[in-house]
Amino acid sequence: MGQQNSPVLEATALWRNERGSPPISLPPSSSPAFSTLNHVTRYPKPSEPSRPSVLSILLPPATLRPLAFRSFTKKHNLNLTSSALQLLATFIGKHCGSGWREEGLAEKVLDEAAKQWKQSGGTLLVNGEGDALKKILGNLENTMDAGKLRAHCAPSGQGNFILGLQRNADEHATAHIQQLSISSRENSLGISELQLDETGWAHESKDPRRWLKVIDAFDQPRLMYNPNRKHFEAAGSSALIAGSCQKTQLFRQRYHLIHQRLLRNESFQTSAIARKNKGASQYPSSSTTTSQQPYKLTPIANLLGRGGSSHMLLGMLSISPSGLLTLNDLTGSIILDIQYARPSPEDGVWFTPGMIVVVDGQYEDEESKAGSSLDGNTGVGGSVGGIFLAFGMTGPPCEKRETTVGFCDEVKDGTHAAGAGFGWVDFLGVGSERAAGKLMRSLETQVLKIGNAETSVDGRGRIIILGEVNLDSTKTLQALRKVLAIYAAEPADQTPMTVVLMGNFVRYAAMAGGGSGGSIEYKEYFDALACALSDYPTMLQNTTFVFVPGDNDPWASAFSAGAAAAIPKSTVPDVFTSRIRRAFATANSEAGKAIGKKLDGGAIWSTNPTRLSLFGPSQEIVLFRDDISGRLRRNAIRFRPEKRDSMAKANDNLQGAKGEDMVPEGHPQQVSRTDEAMDIDPEVEATASHIPGPKARALETSGVFPDSRTARKLVKTVLDQGYLSPFPLSQRPVLWDHAGSLQLYPLPTALVLMDTEAPAFAVGLEGCHVMNPGSLTSPFRKGVAQWMEYNIRIRRGKVKEARY
Repeated sequence: MGQQNSPVLEATALWRNERGSPPISLPPSSSPAFSTLNHVTRYPKPSEPSRPSVLSILLPPATLRPLAFRSFTKKHNLNLTSSALQLLATFIGKHCGSGWREEGLAEKVLDEAAKQWKQSGGTLLVNGEGDALKKILGNLENTMDAGKLRAHCAPSGQGNFILGLQRNADEHATAHIQQLSISSRENSLGISELQLDETGWAHESKDPRRWLKVIDAFDQPRLMYNPNRKHFEAAGSSALIAGSCQKTQLFRQRYHLIHQRLLRNESFQTSAIARKNKGASQYPSSSTTTSQQPYKLTPIANLLGRGGSSHMLLGMLSISPSGLLTLNDLTGSIILDIQYARPSPEDGVWFTPGMIVVVDGQYEDEESKAGSSLDGNTGVGGSVGGIFLAFGMTGPPCEKRETTVGFCDEVKDGTHAAGAGFGWVDFLGVGSERAAGKLMRSLETQVLKIGNAETSVDGRGRIIILGEVNLDSTKTLQALRKVLAIYAAEPADQTPMTVVLMGNFVRYAAMAGGGSGGSIEYKEYFDALACALSDYPTMLQNTTFVFVPGDNDPWASAFSAGAAAAIPKSTVPDVFTSRIRRAFATANSEAGKAIGKKLDGGAIWSTNPTRLSLFGPSQEIVLFRDDISGRLRRNAIRFRPEKRDSMAKANDNLQGAKGEDMVPEGHPQQVSRTDEAMDIDPEVEATASHIPGPKARALETSGVFPDSRTARKLVKTVLDQGYLSPFPLSQRPVLWDHAGSLQLYPLPTALVLMDTEAPAFAVGLEGCHVMNPGSLTSPFRKGVAQWMEYNIRIRRGKVKEARY
C-alpha cells in the first residue's frame, strides 16, 4: 500500500515546494515502485560570498620575534623554537599580509594559536617540526577572512573554542562544546579550582571559607626567573635529593630576584624615569633629592684595575676559608673591610652571612698582596685581589605586592586594573593577577561586605593563630580548651573560618630519645588533642583547622634531635593523626543527622612553611615556624660602636618617632648610608597590639621581654631579603629543589613568623602585615593564654589574651 502512494507523496512534496516551502532534493531511485518524476524542480544553492583576497608578504622570523615573545612567552608562559617561529612567520605573512603589524592581525593570531596549543595539552616548548602546530594553524586558516579571525572565533569572546565546528551544527551541540571549552580555558588559567560560573560569582553561600585554599610547600608551582628573558619560567620535575647544580641555582635565583627588584627601585632608575615618577608623586622632594644622581651597581669583577674609586656593590655576605668576611656575586668575590662601615638603618636591621646586601665604599687595589692559598682562584670568576673598604651597608629595599604583580589600586573610572610587572605569572596555582585578579577582588568585596560596616562579616572572616602548641604539657591543653570555648560560644555562622595550630607539638624532639618519648607517646598526645577538640563540635563542623609542624615533630626529629632540620618540612605523618580525623568525621555526621545538612569542617595537615590563599590571587598568607630571631642574633655581624653623642642623638630621634611613620606610605624607600626607620603601619601601631597589656609593658621595661625594636628589626630583615631562611646551608639546611617555597616574592598580604624567642607583635611594612603570635603559654605569665586573631576583611591582626 505504501509503495502505491509514494509517487503521490513525492508529487505533493514537490507541489509544496513550489508554494514557498524549503526545497527538498530527493535522491533518484533505481526501483520501479519508487520511480522518480522526470521533471524535478531543483533550486540552485545560494552561493557563498567570496572572501576578500590578501596580498601575501614574506615576513622574516626575526621581525616577528618580539611580538611572538610577548604573546607566547610573557602572556602564556610558552617558549618558541626556531622552527615554530618560522612556521608562524610564514603563516602570518601569507594570511595577514602587510597589515599584520598596523592592524594588529598578527597579535590576535598568535594569541589564539597559543591558547589552542595549551588547550591541546602541548608542552611548554612549542615545536614546529611536529603536526600539532600545523594542525592548529590549519584550523585558524579555515576561520580567517582578510587576515582577521571571524567574530565567533575572536580571542576576546568565548566562541574562540569552537573553531572545529561546522556552520550547519545545531545550537545545542555548539553550546555544549562552548561549555567544555570554557572549562578547559579556565583550567589553564587556574580559575576552575575556584569554581566560578561564567559571570564569576559563587554558586552557593557567601561563606569566605569556601574561597580558602591551603597550599603546602611541595604543591606550590616551581618557577625560575630567567634573567635573559626577564620573566619566570616553569621548572622541571623536582626530587628530594637533587643534583649538585641545584645547590648553585638556589643562590643564583636569590641573587637574580633581588637584582631585578632593585633595578626597578626609583633610586636605581635613570634620570628621565626618575623625573617622571617624582613628578607624579604626591610627596614633595627636596632640591638635594631631585638633583641626586641615580645609584649604579658595579659587578665585583669590574673592580679590577680601578683602585681608589668609589662603587656600590650587590652581593652575598659569606666567610671565606681563611676566616675573612667576603662579598660574592655572579662574577667573583672580594674581601670586605667593615671597620668604618655604618649599617642603614642604624640598629634597625641584622646582617649575617648568607644575606644579600648593598655595600657602598671604595676599592683599594693591593697588587703586591698574593692572598691566602685557602681563598681559591683569583681574578674574574674568583677572588678579586685587594679589599673593598665599606662605608655603608643596607639591605635591598622590598617591593610592594601591587608593584610586583602589576596591580594598580584604582583607575579613573573607579575600577581596578593590572599594569606592568608579572601580571600573567601564576605564583601559587590559583590564577594570575590578570586572569583572575579583578574577578576575585569583586567577589571578595561582595562576600566580605567591604565598605559596608552594618553587614560586615568580621566574625566569620577571622583566622585564629596559636603558636607553640606543646601537646605534652597539660597547661597547653587547658589554654587550648579556653580559647576554643571562647569561640565555640559564638553563633555557628560567626565562628572563625580557620584555626591554625603551629608547632612544635612537643617540647623535645620526638623519637630522638628525649623527654617527649617515642612514637607511641607522640600518638597519645594527638589522641588527647582529639578528645579536647571533640568537646567543641561547633568548631569542628564550621571551621578548618590547619596544622603546621616544627623542628621537634617527626619524622625529621628522629635524626635531627632538636637541631635545625631541613626545610621545607613535610607534614606530620598520618599514622599519628587518625584519631583527630575521626573526631572531625564524627562531628560532621552528627550535624548531618541533626539539621539534615552535611557540614564540611575538617583538618588539614600542611608543611612548614605553608601558604593560605584567599580569593585566588587577592590575598596570600604565609605561615612559617622558626626561631629566626635567635639565629639572627647569634650570627649577626658586629659593627664598630658609634660615637656616644651621635648614638644618643639617634636614640632620641627613634624615640621621638615611635608610634608614627618615619616614611609616608607610598614613598620610595631610599638606599643610602643615612639613618632611616621602618615604615610602620599607623593603625597597628596605634593599637599597640605588639605589646599586649600593661603587665607586659612592665615586664618589657624590666628586661624580661625584648622591646618592640626587636620586632621591627626582624620584620625589616626578613622582608628586605625576600627569603625565609637567609642563612648559609650549614646553619639552616634547605631542600634545594624546593627552595622556591621559601621566597617572599611577591610580598604576601600577611606573614606569620612564629618565633618563641621574639615578642608577640603585629607590624606592617610595605603593605605586608607581619605577625608573631608567640607561645600559647609562657613560663613568665602563668595562667594566661596568648594567641593572634587576624581579620581578613581589614587585613590586620591583634594579640588576644585570656586567663585559663
